[in-house]
Amino acid sequence: MSPARLDVDRARCIGAGMCAMTAPDVFDQDDADGLVVLLEAEPAGTRLTAARMAAGLCPSGAITLGEPASGPS
Repeated sequence: MSPARLDVDRARCIGAGMCAMTAPDVFDQDDADGLVVLLEAEPAGTRLTAARMAAGLCPSGAITLGEPASGPS
């Protein structure tokens, strides 16, 4: 599975919590407003698999996957 970088759009998040339930090592919910909190932007292995599933389950589309950040050239 290729590496990916996660991004979350808290303005788009509706606080459904599917991400935190599906990938608790990668996502959490803010205690104050219930919105998504990204814990790990570039997960690997089973965490990446769970994060991909969470992105697919997100009812508001607040989670996106893109190319990983590149290191210094």
